[in-house]
Amino acid sequence: MGPRILTSLAARRFFRCAHGRWAAVASCTCCVSLLSMAATQAVELGFAQESESWRLVSSQFPSKAGGRPAWLGEEGMPGPADLQCGVCQKPAAFLLQVYAPCPGCFHRTVFVFCCRDPTCHREGESRCFRVFRNQLPRKNDTYPYSPPPEAAPAGEQGRPSPELRCGARLCRVCGCLGPKQCSKCHQASYCSKEHQLLDWKAQHKKLCGGTQPEAPIPDHGFLFPEYEIVTEPEELESEDQEEDDVEEPEQAACMPGQTSTDVSLTLDAQDLESMARHESEEDMAFNRFKKRIGAEPEQVLRYCRGGQALWMSARNVPSGANIPDCQCGSKRIFEFQIMPQLLNHLRVDSLGDSIDWGTLSVFTCTRNCDAEKRYVEEFLWKQDVVESAK
Repeated sequence: MGPRILTSLAARRFFRCAHGRWAAVASCTCCVSLLSMAATQAVELGFAQESESWRLVSSQFPSKAGGRPAWLGEEGMPGPADLQCGVCQKPAAFLLQVYAPCPGCFHRTVFVFCCRDPTCHREGESRCFRVFRNQLPRKNDTYPYSPPPEAAPAGEQGRPSPELRCGARLCRVCGCLGPKQCSKCHQASYCSKEHQLLDWKAQHKKLCGGTQPEAPIPDHGFLFPEYEIVTEPEELESEDQEEDDVEEPEQAACMPGQTSTDVSLTLDAQDLESMARHESEEDMAFNRFKKRIGAEPEQVLRYCRGGQALWMSARNVPSGANIPDCQCGSKRIFEFQIMPQLLNHLRVDSLGDSIDWGTLSVFTCTRNCDAEKRYVEEFLWKQDVVESAK
């Protein structure tokens, strides 16, 4: 595997080309071939990587997992009611965002949130996830027309501001809209009573109404660990390599005094018919999944707008009828999936119930409707890990 590219080359409107320059789509003639991936529905793989905090703020248009969301537009942001878990109605935590411009949308980001309560992640339950899309034209009131700087601005600490340019304040705990304020100091903002209580216990009880300098926001135990998501094109094995992979187990099965032909005949007579009878569709689906991700087992994201998801199981695969149309009436198409490997980075394992999934597939509006003045909710399909695939 070659060196990781720090931004998505196939999906982004602004990209850092192979020569390290920021450019707009098709403006770097020496790198135009990279853009052909989008037209051929090639898959881009995402990997979680630790990064400097200044790279993960809104003005850098990051793809990232964990931490607080790096909001794109400041108009029509989802409020506390929009970001509640559909099962327990508690505030959902920011899981991941993907910066993914496409034709007609210069800046475009898709945000995914999920409930922190493992009991809400039972099999077949996807209401514990919320997905929102937002986009902006290149000329807008929030960001400069030119590409973002490639170095940290002087004095930049990389911490998200508790207040947006438009004047809206964000929750100190989760980084989402915080319409509630501390009734004593009127300085700290929150999305809910739950988060106000978390912050009171962690820090605000000591600072409220005092004259101490503002301290860094503490770890409330609510956010997931923060990573940048870096991408590179998926490289598929050639047919010759695949044939070699199939032949290796037969060669390894040779006993002393046997030839590979003898073994093949033995398998034909004794095992092949039985294997074909007992190997279920479920086994084949999981084996395809394992083989496809085997070359890059650390991938946490697969991006291919308009392509197909890679399903872990033959069960619970959605049909067209299972994917609801967008609120504008347009069909939704597959855009990206979040892989189970991301769970290894989120520190959610416990002795009891844990957050878990097989794969999370996000479907978005085919025509990218009405998301420049507000955040539009999209659709997520959760496929669970079945017993035979564990």
